[in-house]
Amino acid sequence: MSDTAVADTRRLNSKPQDLTDAYGPPSNFLEIDIFNPQTVGVGRARFTTYEVRMRTNLPIFKLKESCVRRRYSDFEWLKNELERDSKIVVPPLPGKALKRQLPFRGDEGIFEESFIEERRQGLEQFINKIAGHPLAQNERCLHMFLQEEAIDRNYVPGKNHLKPTVFRRL
Repeated sequence: MSDTAVADTRRLNSKPQDLTDAYGPPSNFLEIDIFNPQTVGVGRARFTTYEVRMRTNLPIFKLKESCVRRRYSDFEWLKNELERDSKIVVPPLPGKALKRQLPFRGDEGIFEESFIEERRQGLEQFINKIAGHPLAQNERCLHMFLQEEAIDRNYVPGKNHLKPTVFRRL
């Protein structure tokens, strides 16, 4: 074996880790939680909303913290937008639970606490898989979903790009 082959396989010298490095904030992070489900309305106009809280230090997002309220149909909208306009494989949403929506059931159907919790967990897994994908992070619909109070369903699909903070004239 030659000396260059041995040199190529040696470990890189790294600096010792101190407490700031070990317990400080990670260099890049994106945390999304779905919590606080609330059922509103009556009769056929009844639905459940969830708080979607995001914290990040990724420069692609204009807000570093946001909290918005979304319902299941908003998650469906996001999934459809990503499938239509992006080149990523979009994971499935938790099911619609059509049988739970039938009238004359002996339980609360889709408004039963156990179902709402199961759906909340599924929605949290869905949004974390989507938001963690580098290509999805550029999609305007994801930014609107995570950071804007109201979703503009008439928006122009496209990419969010990092914008330079300083423009120079030549």
